Amino acid sequence: MDFNDIQNAWNNEKNNDVVLPNTIEKIKSVHTPLDKIKRNVRGEFKYQIFSLCFLGFVPSFYKFPEKMLILYYLLFSLYVAVCVYYFRKFYFWYKKIDIISLQTKDNLYETYYEIRLNMELYKTFGFALTPFLILYLIGFSYYAFYFVPGIILTEFTNIHLFGLFFIVVFSMLIMAVTLDWWVHKFYGKFAEQIRNVLDELKEE
Repeated sequence: MDFNDIQNAWNNEKNNDVVLPNTIEKIKSVHTPLDKIKRNVRGEFKYQIFSLCFLGFVPSFYKFPEKMLILYYLLFSLYVAVCVYYFRKFYFWYKKIDIISLQTKDNLYETYYEIRLNMELYKTFGFALTPFLILYLIGFSYYAFYFVPGIILTEFTNIHLFGLFFIVVFSMLIMAVTLDWWVHKFYGKFAEQIRNVLDELKEE
């Protein structure tokens, strides 16, 4: 093969396979926000496990009546089942991005959309836990007021119904705002940095 054949073969190569030095540096710059995302995932996973264990021992700390234990642990078992389902998804996603090699634009695009997808999955996870948190709040309120003299909890009036409705709506709104803030702080702003790199690569 002479020089002309080599030059023609080079010209026929796809542009996506030719990685320029400037492009390499931009792709490498993604490692910093990606490392921060992985660090946050590790830290949050430990926090979630600790919270799960803590909730399991709450009845012991507050000395719940025996008749409340069955109801509490029934609710807790459903809570654990939801957590395990999402923890499994997050774990496999973390293992995937932990070994990924950011050498090409395609890998970078895949990583970015995986992050965005799991950000939405995280929000879904938060909303899935919201009903349990509301029930926990109602249960603790009932338990706290049960020992207050002069309060008869068996009399359920329209005021109580309105109060319950307000607690549910307010909790959902607070959860939605908190989830958006939390996801953006720990994942969203780093995903935006990766997106900015992708936009720069498009212009080349």
